This record gives sequence, C-alpha cells and structure tokens, in this order.
Amino acid sequence: MRTTPTTLGVIGGSGLYELDGLTNVEAVQITTPFGAPSDRVVRGTLGSVTLLFLPRHGRGHRIPPHRINYRANVFALKALGAQQLVSVSAVGSLREEIHPGDMVLVDQFIDRTRQRASTFFDDCGVVAHVGFGDPTDAALREALRASVVEVGGKVHFGGTYVCMEGPQFSTRAESEMYRGLGAHVIGMTNLPEAKLAREAELPYASLAMATDYDCWHQSEEAVSVEAVVAVMQKNVGLAKNTLRALIQRLPDPASSPAASALAHAVITPPSAIAQETRELLSPLIGKYFPTE
Repeated sequence: MRTTPTTLGVIGGSGLYELDGLTNVEAVQITTPFGAPSDRVVRGTLGSVTLLFLPRHGRGHRIPPHRINYRANVFALKALGAQQLVSVSAVGSLREEIHPGDMVLVDQFIDRTRQRASTFFDDCGVVAHVGFGDPTDAALREALRASVVEVGGKVHFGGTYVCMEGPQFSTRAESEMYRGLGAHVIGMTNLPEAKLAREAELPYASLAMATDYDCWHQSEEAVSVEAVVAVMQKNVGLAKNTLRALIQRLPDPASSPAASALAHAVITPPSAIAQETRELLSPLIGKYFPTE
C-alpha cells in the first residue's frame, strides 16, 4: 500500500467520458511528439490522489478503435505526471460463466490488431525491448478486485483478452477460434495501449466490462450496438463507483516491476542517442538518458 500521494491515469472506454466527485478540476490541452491525444485530459483531485482522466474515443465517441492515437494518449498521461494507469473498456464475453454485466480483471492479452503503432521507439534512433510477459500489474489488479467487491459488482480475477482490429464485430468462426485459444473476453482497444504503458513504465490494469456474449453463444442474439449500449449504461455506474473505491487502496507504483521496465531495455548506446531525441522522449527516458 502506498504511503504518499500518487497520480492515477484513467483511460475511459465506451460510455465512460467523465468521473464525478473531482475537485480542483481543469481541462488540459496537451500536444505530444506523436500528435494530439483523443481529447483534453481532465485533471482533478479525488481524496489524496491526483486523477488524470482521458476519454479514449473522445467526448461524444468520435474516434473508432483502429484510429485512436494510442501513443499520444499514453504519452500525454505520462507527461502530465501519471504514475499508474487504469483502463476501463467494454468487452464481449467468450465464456459462459462471464455474464453480461460482470467485470473482468484480465492478466493476459492476445494481439490480433493489424495497423496500429505499438511502440514509442519507432524511427527515433532508440531501440528498446521491454519485457511484456506479465502485461498487467498484479497489485493494481488486486486493488481493483477489492474495489469491485466493495461496491457490489461481480468480478472475475484474471483472464485473457483478445484485442481485435475492429470496428466490425467478430465472425462466428473467429469467435470460436478465440475460445479455442483459451481467451475469456474480446475487445478492440487494450492493445497497443498496454504495450505503450509498459514502455512508459506505468503499472497498467484493465477493468473490462462484459456487455455481451460476442457471437459464439448460439442461445443468445448476435452482438449488436443496441444490446451493448444497454448493458454498458449499467456497467458505467459500477465502473465509476469502483474507481472511487480504488482511490483508497491504490498500491505504491514504485514497487511495481513496470516502474523500471526501461532500465535494461534500451539496447542503443547512450552516445548514439541524439539530444533532440532525449528532449522529445524525456518523459519516457529522461531518468536514464538526461539532456545535456
């Protein structure tokens, strides 16, 4: 458990565009070396925690999953001081026991995306290979589990999230294939988000809100936007209550392995890293490669 104030970044998914109860609220417009994030970042205080909230699809849900500037989103939160990151997103269930309305705290991912920039270290003169064997932070997931239970939600601890490209939903054949791979839920947004969070040394956890049974479940209607939205509206209130409860039990981000993910990941010699690159990527690599 942390002993000092922390800054929590929250990326809100479908239906979650704001969080009530914040004080000292301001909307921050920020630019990054990777372009503009999805929207302005709302910064405020909740208890002893500074909270940075960013709607993944933009307010009004304007940006499809395959067009989200994931690099700008994660970089912006890191530059504004985020020390750990919680993702809230809608998913389809691939398992009978995960009912629409349940929360899933995934601990693994399968990447089925095709056209998304998935690293900050691309054509910048720096090569880095971060470890990603355990893509979500165990302590942050446990804090979220306890928070969901506290507010009366049903939660599944652990599971594999398949991230598909979208924006279309799966075919039945694809849905059955993912089930055969052992996946538990399917969504369109947590990758490359989780990979970028690791490169940014941000402990990451995903609060996945099951809204439907995808299309594999023969006794249920095929997934539709109307069905998703109906369940999502109920889930959003639970997600907001969970985040408020989480504030009281946030772990110490410095104790996470993710907090030093870049320590031994950069293979480029320091002498080969240009000053311009050090300045541009300072929020990410500044503690290892300071500017002169």
